[in-house]
Amino acid sequence: MSAMFRSLSGRNYRIWFAGALVSNIGTWMQRTAQDWLVLTQLTHDDAVAVGVTMALQFGPQLVLLPWTGLVADRFDRRRMLMLTQGLMGLLGLGLAVMVLTDTATLWSLYGFALALGVVAAFDTPVRQAFVSDVVTGEQVSNAVALNSASFNAARLIGPAVAGVLIAAIGSGWVFVINAGSFLAVLIALRFVDPKQLADRARAPRGKGQLIAGFRYVRTRPDIIVVLCMIFVVGTFGVNFAIFTSTMARVEFHRGAGEFGLLNSVMAVGSVLGALLSARREVPRMRTLTIAAGGFGLACTAAAFAPTYWTFAILLAFLGLASLTFMTTANALVQTTTAPAMRGRVMALYMAVFAGGTPLGAPIVGAVADAWGPRWAIGVGALSGFVALAIALVWLVRFQHVRLRYDADNRLHLAVTRSLPVVTPAPGSRAARAAVRRDLEHDEAVAQRSSAV
Repeated sequence: MSAMFRSLSGRNYRIWFAGALVSNIGTWMQRTAQDWLVLTQLTHDDAVAVGVTMALQFGPQLVLLPWTGLVADRFDRRRMLMLTQGLMGLLGLGLAVMVLTDTATLWSLYGFALALGVVAAFDTPVRQAFVSDVVTGEQVSNAVALNSASFNAARLIGPAVAGVLIAAIGSGWVFVINAGSFLAVLIALRFVDPKQLADRARAPRGKGQLIAGFRYVRTRPDIIVVLCMIFVVGTFGVNFAIFTSTMARVEFHRGAGEFGLLNSVMAVGSVLGALLSARREVPRMRTLTIAAGGFGLACTAAAFAPTYWTFAILLAFLGLASLTFMTTANALVQTTTAPAMRGRVMALYMAVFAGGTPLGAPIVGAVADAWGPRWAIGVGALSGFVALAIALVWLVRFQHVRLRYDADNRLHLAVTRSLPVVTPAPGSRAARAAVRRDLEHDEAVAQRSSAV
């Protein structure tokens, strides 16, 4: 099997991957139908209402953070996923009943979004950490990237199908299909062999375990800088539902089918970004930094798109940059975290990434309502450039990355360090030791430069 799909060589991961793909397609169908329902049926093109729905759906991840991460580290993750996935399926079915019986209101949908957010707050860190149970060692990074590819392949299929079905049979039946899609992941979990899951150290019972994840991250400045970057982009940049729905409806005056197509086109770039990430053996900070800048540039170009089709094409590049950024950040955190702390750290990661949505989504929605959707996308562009600045400051100040010309006048990155200036006597023991130190230092610089 090629290096890009190496983690699929394991039986457990193949089963999990297939079930998750079907469930993800249903989830994206529901998200598309939900955003369109709020924007066109429950309100009169109110982008703030879409933002509030997103805030309620992602806010519980921040509030419940201390408990969700501990659950992921203490309990059987396979059984926890069966519980959370089953509950989300039931919630989707309940929303379908409300819509089909014409009893759905904006406030009832807000309640559904909040309930789904509470369940997802427990599901997300467990699902993220479960990857390291079904694969081990160097395959974790590849599995994380393939999970992103699966998620975004679903985003390629789900919105397009949802757009057609919304126009043909209505949003209610889309929610029914989503509820049924959770059966796929439940069946997959049933057939995952627990005996082949990786052994892991579980969080012990006792005081201090709730905040142990915070203490661990505090000692890891490399994780802190990734969390800062992902917070900025997750809060103000990853508001694609607002960007695509308002641009389709308000700026280009298009319908549900064209709205779904925008999400699918964006997913093309996202899948490509995830697959390219899967080819990399090790996630690097350099890749994350470049992706942050690419995200800012792609948002800037999309904000100035003159036509619907130009905007659609630029969304593919935005998807590529955003998925490269998110997949690299996720893999960096997962692969460098101690196994016993992975659930709590990933809960913190997801809370930082999605927990900023209650702040950012209503602000971005308000910007779209007040000044138009192009300015809202401009806020997303700014978030990418801020994340780029955070990475560059960290690389320069703490990793001592510098730009310089070598002997051939080629500009490149080099890692330097400040050493005391000592001038030993020529030919002395100190001079010979200095030469050896210089040689060792040059070798270390070359190794560290290749890792940056």
